[in-house]
Amino acid sequence: MTLITGLDHVLLEMPAGGEPAARAFYSGLLGLQEVPKPADLQARGGVWFALPDGRQVHLGVTPDFVPRLKGHPALRCRNLAAFAAHCAAQGVPTRADAEGGVPRVFLHDPFGNRIEVLEG
Repeated sequence: MTLITGLDHVLLEMPAGGEPAARAFYSGLLGLQEVPKPADLQARGGVWFALPDGRQVHLGVTPDFVPRLKGHPALRCRNLAAFAAHCAAQGVPTRADAEGGVPRVFLHDPFGNRIEVLEG
């Protein structure tokens, strides 16, 4: 019997006051739409973004923030070369990788969290 039916969201951490930088990166660079947080969670800070498939990426404020350098979400794009070129044009460095036969790039959000993007 399968108890888990899917993935709802991923939570990444950020320092207090990082909402403008999160919006610039996740909405401005990655093109994700911001979604409102429930009213009872707004006082905590942070910002949420919707993925096209209905899942979400949440950025939550964490005291004594430390970026995630290994653990990361893996996002999909339609054209990896175009995505990497878009990042380069915006001054956001990416690192290409094809380990395991999967072409992908790695980049970091404004807080240093690792993000993987692969084509598919």
